[in-house]
Amino acid sequence: VLTNLRAFSMECPDICQTVDVPAGTGRLEWIGVRMAHRGQVAEPRGVEVIAGRGLAGDHYIPRRSGGREVTLIQFENLEQIAHACGLPEVLPVQLRRNLAISGVKLPGGKGDRILIGAVELEVTGPCVPCSRMDEALGPGGCRAMSGLGGVTTRIIRGGVIQVGDRSEEHTSELQSQFRISYAVFCLKKK
Repeated sequence: VLTNLRAFSMECPDICQTVDVPAGTGRLEWIGVRMAHRGQVAEPRGVEVIAGRGLAGDHYIPRRSGGREVTLIQFENLEQIAHACGLPEVLPVQLRRNLAISGVKLPGGKGDRILIGAVELEVTGPCVPCSRMDEALGPGGCRAMSGLGGVTTRIIRGGVIQVGDRSEEHTSELQSQFRISYAVFCLKKK
């Protein structure tokens, strides 16, 4: 319906403004709090998300600020990662991300927003898999996660989240088929 919207908005910048809208809704499936470096990952049903820091109890919280406060992975990608590794299944705890969401494609654009319950996160970049994934998933684990490692975010608005909370992606870009936005046409006042 809104094909060529970006071209139109560039041709007529005075009468077109892009507005953020939900690109879909999903669900928070899993929460992981890393208690210590290389240590156990707790799997609480709920957790406090502290703006500018991270998840309460996460061992990284004293050192974190800015771009890597909370990491997320797409729950649906776990099956694809397991298949690539030749495993019957991969669990979120093995990947050591903070949150796993389903039902909505994780945005990949820097600055895109994700709402989980009342918490608002801003994407800062991809969460690139490290060589530890070879330890967790076996040889080739890091390679199997290429492009599927999720995203890193900073916390815009903190709060408490629970497994089962609704999640939404918000973006103002029209860069892929998974991103939607709409235009508000305004008459330029002369």
